[in-house]
Amino acid sequence: MDTLIVRDLGLQAYQPVWQAMRDFTDNRDQTTLDEVWLLQHERVFTQGQAGKAEHVLQAGDIPIVQSDRGGQVTYHGPGQWVAYLLIDIKRRKTGVRELVTRMENAIVAVLSHYDIAAHPRADAPGVYLDNNAKIAQLGLRVRKGCSFHGLSLNVDMDMEPFQRINPCGYAGMAVSSLREALGHKPDMQAVRDQLVSEIVSQLGYTASQFNPDRPECLPG
Repeated sequence: MDTLIVRDLGLQAYQPVWQAMRDFTDNRDQTTLDEVWLLQHERVFTQGQAGKAEHVLQAGDIPIVQSDRGGQVTYHGPGQWVAYLLIDIKRRKTGVRELVTRMENAIVAVLSHYDIAAHPRADAPGVYLDNNAKIAQLGLRVRKGCSFHGLSLNVDMDMEPFQRINPCGYAGMAVSSLREALGHKPDMQAVRDQLVSEIVSQLGYTASQFNPDRPECLPG
């Protein structure tokens, strides 16, 4: 049970993937291998369970989806890697707080490959640059002892939509990307591969297995 299945789902609308995560979680059993889904989303604002409408300042042409993850409002769009962690945390004897810490550590390790210093914050989940600009967002849901949702890392994306919200419920919070921190365009696939490697390492899997097939619970 120490093998992690990794899937790259490409560019996807938010709601079908969200439903597929719930279906996967509801239908898995003790023999189901854990999975990580890597993807980029079409432009969307998502509100967490605690999300407040006033934190969406002006959505404009970007849809808003009320999600069941933790946290407040955030933005997803092309050029941002999203990693959904479908983990049986009960089987792995991992608590939610520990899983969040390991996710944050994985992102910090990815950024260190680019000589970018970053850190988590005790008062606001996520990963931040030394200038306190947020570069990665976290939000989880746990059901039947299994996690879904996960993290998003801003790599090479249009940052303007973050100005339309109070990111994660914090008015005026600065948000950055790997491209802004580097001053040049990063290789999206290289960042993806580094992110997978660090997730595997941080969560203690002995191996990862790339599966190019779409999960059966994702339509199309």
